[in-house]
Amino acid sequence: MQIKLKVWRQKGPRDTGRFEEYVVPDANPHMSFLELLDVLNEQLIMEGKDPVEFDHDCREGICGSCGVVVDGVAHGPQQRTACCQLHMRHYKDGDSIVVEPWRASAFPIIRDLVVDRSAFDRIIGAGGYVSVSTGAAPDANAIPIPKVVVDEAFDYAACIGCGACVAACPNASASLFTAAKISHLALLPQGQAERAQRVVNMVDQMEAEGFGDCSNHAECEAVCPKGISIKGIATMRREYIKATLSQ
Repeated sequence: MQIKLKVWRQKGPRDTGRFEEYVVPDANPHMSFLELLDVLNEQLIMEGKDPVEFDHDCREGICGSCGVVVDGVAHGPQQRTACCQLHMRHYKDGDSIVVEPWRASAFPIIRDLVVDRSAFDRIIGAGGYVSVSTGAAPDANAIPIPKVVVDEAFDYAACIGCGACVAACPNASASLFTAAKISHLALLPQGQAERAQRVVNMVDQMEAEGFGDCSNHAECEAVCPKGISIKGIATMRREYIKATLSQ
C-alpha cells in the first residue's frame, strides 16, 4: 500500500520549521506507525537526505516516548493506543497522514518530531515520590486497603508520562499528568506523611514550567493512551486547597 506523509521538519529549536511531503510506496498493513517512519528514513538515507528525528524506546505502548500528533490527534485516531501501537491496517492505500510534534511552550522542539519533555521530570522531582522511611516490604495484605482504593490508585499509576494530555489540551495544561502522580500517592498509606507538601510542591512546579491552566475540556482524557480520568484533576485541586489552608 502507498502512504503519503506530510511531516514537520525542524532542524533545531531556533529554526522556523516547515512541513515536507513524502511518499512511502511499499507500506505493509501489519507494520506499526513507527515502522512506517523507519521505512521513510531508510528511503531518505538512501537518497542522501537527513532522516526524520522521532522519539521511541520500547515500542510496546509502555514507555510513552513515541508521542507525536497524527492527523491532529495526539497518538493518532486509535483510542487508548500509543502511536507505536498504531498499525497501518487502520489506513487505506493512498491515504495521506499529517505528522507533527507535541505543541506546547513547555515542550520546546529539539528537532523534527522530538520535543524536550524534561518539564515532567522536574514536576516529579518536586514531590512525585515517597522519601520517608516506610520500612521493609510488608507481607501481602498486611496493610488493609479497600480494593476500590487500590484499583483507583493503580489506574492513576498507569500514567506513562507521554505528554499527550499536554499536546491535546487547548491550554497546554499538564494537569492530568500531575494529578495522576499526586492522586496515586494520596490514595496509598505510604504517601500520607508527605501528602500536603507533595501537592503544593508539584502544582507550584507545574505552574513554574509554563503549562497552562485546566479549563475542563477533557481533551486530555480523550487522548490518554491509558484512559486516565479527569477525576484526578478534581482530586488534585481538593488536595491543593486543603494543603494550602493547613499551612
